[in-house]
Amino acid sequence: MRMLASATILAAGLLAGAAPVQASASIQGQWYTKGKRAVVTIAPCGANMCGRITRFIEQPKDGVTTDVNNPDPVLKKRKLVGLPILTGFVADGNKWRGKIYDPESGKTYRSIVGPGKSGTLSVEGCIAMFCQEQVWTPAK
Repeated sequence: MRMLASATILAAGLLAGAAPVQASASIQGQWYTKGKRAVVTIAPCGANMCGRITRFIEQPKDGVTTDVNNPDPVLKKRKLVGLPILTGFVADGNKWRGKIYDPESGKTYRSIVGPGKSGTLSVEGCIAMFCQEQVWTPAK
């Protein structure tokens, strides 16, 4: 009995000293895209995180406000405001991994999103092992 009690105390001590599992940083909120051209709102969508264009700060140069570059003819008439561009993001340590859609090219890329410097958001679009980063800032 004494040995069992000692083992329980030892196990409790080991668990108390164990490092906590690191939670992913929150990416939820409203963010200005690169150059403050639009606002993307990131929020839970089911078990994942997703982001939609919620408004334009600067209207598209060509004046087109639908998803005309989408390769799927059925989706070409979707409005850009409300368009999901970040989909299926799941926590992975201090980052989130999912897919990002670029309405300017009509292409979808593997993506990694996480906290940047000074309260910014690092948003990467990747092809194979090459990634390109954009820094998004909190929208006001």
